Amino acid sequence: MLMNVPETVVADALRGMAAAHPELVVDVDNRVVVRRDAPVAGKVALVSGGGSGHEPLHGGYVGPGMLDAACPGEVFTSPVPDQMVRAAAAVDSGEGVLFVVKNYTGDVLNFQMAAELAEDEGVQVASVLVNDDVAVTDSLHTAGRRGTGATLFVEKIAGAAAEEGAPLDRVAALARRVVESSRSFGVALSACATPAKGGPMFDLPAGELELGVGIHGEPGRERRPMMTAREIADYAVDAVLADLNPRQPVLALVNGMGGTPLLELYGFGAEVHRVLGERGVPVARTLLGNYVTSLDMAGCSVTLCQADAELLRLWDAPVQTAALRWGR
Repeated sequence: MLMNVPETVVADALRGMAAAHPELVVDVDNRVVVRRDAPVAGKVALVSGGGSGHEPLHGGYVGPGMLDAACPGEVFTSPVPDQMVRAAAAVDSGEGVLFVVKNYTGDVLNFQMAAELAEDEGVQVASVLVNDDVAVTDSLHTAGRRGTGATLFVEKIAGAAAEEGAPLDRVAALARRVVESSRSFGVALSACATPAKGGPMFDLPAGELELGVGIHGEPGRERRPMMTAREIADYAVDAVLADLNPRQPVLALVNGMGGTPLLELYGFGAEVHRVLGERGVPVARTLLGNYVTSLDMAGCSVTLCQADAELLRLWDAPVQTAALRWGR
């Protein structure tokens, strides 16, 4: 692996982020990434975070139009409440803070504790729980559905509303509407390798894939012999549509898990569009690339969000972050 030692891999990455993105304030010691112009007067602030290893989530989405701050934990490990409280204090302009929380037990408990501590310090906090993964109901790290690709939709759309000056209750309501309108399904073609272990963190024999894998390598629905991109798209999209049943055009995230080349991912994206067309689901926007990853896992995920005119307008609104930028 391209690293020094496993114990410093997150700190080293944060030092690199600071060097590459002077528009961010990166506190390496306290593990907080903040947009440099924070706090922004008159604006609700968005804070998210989670275990490292899912880059560019979340630090790559800090900036105008998305997050005001992100809290990176150790690899696949929740950040701690002190990080979240420090982030909230750094970005709160007096209009309140929205915590965007993926549904993993550690994240849920630590963000809940952080909200209570921040409110004790006079910061108004609202929270939204992202639980979009339809693959399984419960997993190794969750009670209920896991939070995956819809996190990006929430951060972008709620972030745009906050940038426009919407109040905290409105920003939180929009974020929850995005969660309710979104579903995801992931597929692993190989296991990911963690820096601490130095090798695959679960056993996936050559020539097999895991349908419904979680972003930490959690088991999915079943294993099968390797399938074609066409077959995987049929399975993944149908799994999402069986639960979502969209009545409006959708935002489509065709996401790589970190180890799949864009050549393959574009081909898979074409198959996703084919399936949606055959199922009579119009696609309003498509985002394709590595956005919610799992270290070096080969694989892909599909996230769909049925979007009305308001959600589409907020999706199209300007954004300027390390990993997502348009309209500025």
